[in-house]
Amino acid sequence: MLVLLLACVVQFLVVLDVSIVNVALPSMETALGLDQEGAQWVVNAYALVFAGLLLLGGRLADLLGLRRVFLAGLVTFTAASLLGGTATDAATVIAARAGQGLGAAVLAPATVTMLTTTVPEGPRRHRALAAWTAVGLAGGTTGNLVGGLLTEYLSWRWVLLGNVPVGLVAAVLAVRALPAGDTVRRRPVDLPGAVLATTGLLALTFGVVRSGTHGWDSPTTLVALACGLGALTAFVVVERRFARVPLLPPTLFGVRSVVRGNIVLLLAGACLNPMWYFLTFAMQNVLGFGPLLTGLGFLPHTVLTIVVGVWLTPRLMRRVEPRTLVVAGAAVAAAGFAWQSGLDADSAYLPGVLGPAVLISLGGGLLNTPITVLATSGVAEEDAGAASGLLNTTKQVGGAVGLAALVAMVNPVVDGGGATASADGYGLAFLIMAALLVSTALCAMLLPRSLTTPVPDAIPGRVTGDRRG
Repeated sequence: MLVLLLACVVQFLVVLDVSIVNVALPSMETALGLDQEGAQWVVNAYALVFAGLLLLGGRLADLLGLRRVFLAGLVTFTAASLLGGTATDAATVIAARAGQGLGAAVLAPATVTMLTTTVPEGPRRHRALAAWTAVGLAGGTTGNLVGGLLTEYLSWRWVLLGNVPVGLVAAVLAVRALPAGDTVRRRPVDLPGAVLATTGLLALTFGVVRSGTHGWDSPTTLVALACGLGALTAFVVVERRFARVPLLPPTLFGVRSVVRGNIVLLLAGACLNPMWYFLTFAMQNVLGFGPLLTGLGFLPHTVLTIVVGVWLTPRLMRRVEPRTLVVAGAAVAAAGFAWQSGLDADSAYLPGVLGPAVLISLGGGLLNTPITVLATSGVAEEDAGAASGLLNTTKQVGGAVGLAALVAMVNPVVDGGGATASADGYGLAFLIMAALLVSTALCAMLLPRSLTTPVPDAIPGRVTGDRRG
């Protein structure tokens, strides 16, 4: 029971910090002199380091032992949170967010390993994994509400400082719950691959960000994009030819469902993740909401996403092909973003935010679980962990690169000043997201119809049967 509590607390913390800073960003801009470029790096520094090192993080527990690695990740995450919460300049906050991403990349896979190595197979493990999945989903969707409450009643600093006491309590629990005496195993770790992947993602995103302020023909932009593409190309070469135990086994890319599923995930992530960023600024800069009202404004997204994703979608998957649900979900979410693009200073909350929220949350909830199943379908048992790591990395990369590209495209409009210019800029971002989700629906039509992996029963992460189309 103590192990399950520890795993759930830490997973909640890791997922919460993906979105908790969103509502605090306008306050950070005022306090630290951030511009739109700097604000998105507060989000992306966490997401990109998390994504780039997630595959390596999963290997470290095997190499150095679960207890040792878990505590190291927890110390890194907590120390980075303390640094960011006490920072007096933007660069320190961004560096602290990168440090949080490093700690999260170690902690996230360790929480799963903790359950699979300490809870025996069977119903008990199913219940433990179901609880872990539900807590992670709740963390991702409540980040905006928690961030709004902390920013309104305390300060933006507490969206980071709040992690410190939780991290200290988790460290005490870890010392008590995890067995000491981890065995250090002499197993090869693909460190060059991890460095190349992270460097490539950071450089590529930096290039996209710089294009918004310096143009696509700027030397800085071109060098960053070239370095990013070069590092990612080198990563592919290292994985295929030199890595003894590659982070991404080349055999994964021979599985049609994995390749096409991750393309769909990349496109969906480029819309659904940046939505929180742009809607935060739209509610505060266009509608004039404060941090608390903004956080409460996201409550329908939170409730609907949990209800649809945890309860409705798994039940629909018993009767409807996963591919059909992905296509339908992307189409419904696209309609929601098209509606959201009409938000202006005269909009009331009900038609301006709540109405679109219903469609966006319904669509996102419908597509998330089936695309997860499809993107890990047909994978050999020994590559299952790598497929899962690729899936999580794709989600984070899609969100980070999508945010960078969208900010670059809408900045010239928003920089016109005033609520009208802001509404026009954010409306453009939502329209682009709608178009991307239409493309996502079209790509999803090419997904395989049959599954070779079990379908979730009631909560993603719990599997009880097999369905083949």
